[in-house]
Amino acid sequence: MLLAQILFVALLVTAITRFSRMVRKIRRNILLGRDERISGDRWQRWKNVLLLAFGQKKMFRNWIPAVLHLFVYLGFIIINIEIVEIILDGVLGTHRLFLPYLKGVYPVFISAFEVLAVLVIVACAVFLIRRNILHVKRFTQPEMTRWPRQDANNILIFEIILMLLFLTMNTSDQALQMHHAPHYVHTGRFLISYPLAQEFSHLSNGSLVALERGAWWLHIAGVLFFLNYLPYSKHFHILLAFPNTYYASLDPKSRMPVMESIVPEVRNMLGLPEEAASDGSSMPAHFGARDVFDLSWRHLLAAYSCTECGRCTAACPANLTGKKLSPRKIMMDTRDRLEEVGRNIDQHGQFVDDGKSLLNYISEEELRACTTCQACVEECPVSISPLAIILELRRYLVMEAAQTPQDWNAMFTSIENNGAPWAFPPDQRDQWTASL
Repeated sequence: MLLAQILFVALLVTAITRFSRMVRKIRRNILLGRDERISGDRWQRWKNVLLLAFGQKKMFRNWIPAVLHLFVYLGFIIINIEIVEIILDGVLGTHRLFLPYLKGVYPVFISAFEVLAVLVIVACAVFLIRRNILHVKRFTQPEMTRWPRQDANNILIFEIILMLLFLTMNTSDQALQMHHAPHYVHTGRFLISYPLAQEFSHLSNGSLVALERGAWWLHIAGVLFFLNYLPYSKHFHILLAFPNTYYASLDPKSRMPVMESIVPEVRNMLGLPEEAASDGSSMPAHFGARDVFDLSWRHLLAAYSCTECGRCTAACPANLTGKKLSPRKIMMDTRDRLEEVGRNIDQHGQFVDDGKSLLNYISEEELRACTTCQACVEECPVSISPLAIILELRRYLVMEAAQTPQDWNAMFTSIENNGAPWAFPPDQRDQWTASL
């Protein structure tokens, strides 16, 4: 038993150490963004966390996938409670440590976990069918090829395997209890695994112990592998959805962020009374964002929090009319560029100019297609705003790179000269009615 304990502790420490290292790298990458102070109603922020991140409120706009997703979500949250017992058993060399404390309630808990495990298997199977056989549109768009598609399938298959190992472990345990095998104390009947154990009861104790121990080790090793897979996967949103929802903007969705530092100049241009910038800021070194360093840490946190569910793209009017813009791709590209910058820092000790920027990932055509309608922001289940990144990139193109279509330049000139996007000065605007 001592050797098994040593092996288990070594596996546990290795997995946690490696995961911690990856989390530190992701935190470093997020903090590469410019500083941004977050203020506002804390009560509202915590309410958003409970309703949107924990309660999955927006998911229930479409009931069938919402209920299936709820099974997987609860499976991840609740069944992992059982992992606590497995870890303690592995460290202490015990078997079903919580049984003497929970007594008659113990089989009720495990039975509930088993029912949830079956629901998770069913939900994951349906999700695999939707992605790979039914080809639901938002899962088959251009940005969902190669790794994003493989990643989603990997996780679903992995969840099914983990749940099957959990049920196999309990089933062989129940069969060993029927044989009154030493070390396998009586727990009471589990709802799913006890009937299945009847079919395994003809096996020898040696075979059942090998089956139970094999499933136990594979299950916990799989969980620790899953922990280290998360930082490479879109499923890191399982952890970051909570802080992202907390720090999401509380402003009305119709309000576009104001560049306070240029407000005095704009007021002067429009002939309005001059006033200092309300936040006391001075003219920035440059406008908008060209690369991930120019975005705020909140934008970069959002990029890592994206679930790649595609609800934003499915609601985007530009995408629906055949334009190249996909809000989901905006978030995926931002994360991919940030990961590239992180690897550059890992290699050189600091960032060395690679001649690239975020605009190598996101084209001007995509940025110009956005109508700023906020449909993507409204649809996101974890309060991500692809629009915030689009606006920053647009500001760079317009205000610093001077890369704008000719039609836009005419509109900008009219705003500057006439205080409105129309070609007529204020005292002549009614002249257009003459041609009606």
